[in-house]
Amino acid sequence: MNKLENYQTKYISTLIKLGNHSVFAIIALIAIGSATRVMEAGLACPDWPLCYGSFLPISHMNIRVFLEWFHRLDAFLVGLLILVQFSLSVVWRRFLPKGLLKIYSFLLFLVIFQGSLGALTVINILASYAVISHLLIAFSLLITATYINQNLQNNNSIDSKLWWKILLSIPLLLTLIQSAIGVKLSSTWSAHLCLSINKNCLILNSHKLFAVPVSISIFIIFIVALIDRDLFINNWKFLVSMIALLGSQIFLGVLSLKTNLNQPLLIVSHQLVASLLIANLSTLVF
Repeated sequence: MNKLENYQTKYISTLIKLGNHSVFAIIALIAIGSATRVMEAGLACPDWPLCYGSFLPISHMNIRVFLEWFHRLDAFLVGLLILVQFSLSVVWRRFLPKGLLKIYSFLLFLVIFQGSLGALTVINILASYAVISHLLIAFSLLITATYINQNLQNNNSIDSKLWWKILLSIPLLLTLIQSAIGVKLSSTWSAHLCLSINKNCLILNSHKLFAVPVSISIFIIFIVALIDRDLFINNWKFLVSMIALLGSQIFLGVLSLKTNLNQPLLIVSHQLVASLLIANLSTLVF
């Protein structure tokens, strides 16, 4: 291995490590955001980007203020981590796969856009469209970060079959839509209205019904992989995880409804599993 290849291996290894931290940090950020929404803490800090005009609002600290403050802190750390990756990709661009700098630029743009949406959710007092967009951009960050990691790790490997990528994209897209419906459900209080006084049940029923095509598409992926032995052998860990996550997601969803959405831990876990499922499907696609 010559000197140039040594540098390339070293730089790519560093970016992969930072990328792995980014993926986990984004998943944690989504989970914390869900906890903030469930605990009605989205407006616990009335200003932005500070909280009560302070970086650490000790005099106003309670559980809701802490959740919103910690959510913003985690978002700042995620942004900082992605800024570091972007800066390194500029410096090391000659050692990286072609076109990757553009993807890092897109990732940085998503972070800036996400921060703007975060401010918008406060300014517009948690308008439903802003909350949904905020989550979808977070998922876009997760998918893009996963793509970069897979690109760096598998730069010299043979590309997967195109039809397999397209087939995997279907449950990924459906899961994103299902998550958007779920956020619409919680941000408009439709679930509570439906369960308590039987009003505004359309969104809740849509969320439950949409779980059917999501589940079918994932089972189709698993069955196709079983038929094509090479696909299953090469991806079995992710395929098994995909089925386990789907089962957990259905279980948590049913349990949340059985408890009339009164258990915040169940709802946050439901969002967390959705994030893990999206990360898992993204890894398989790329």
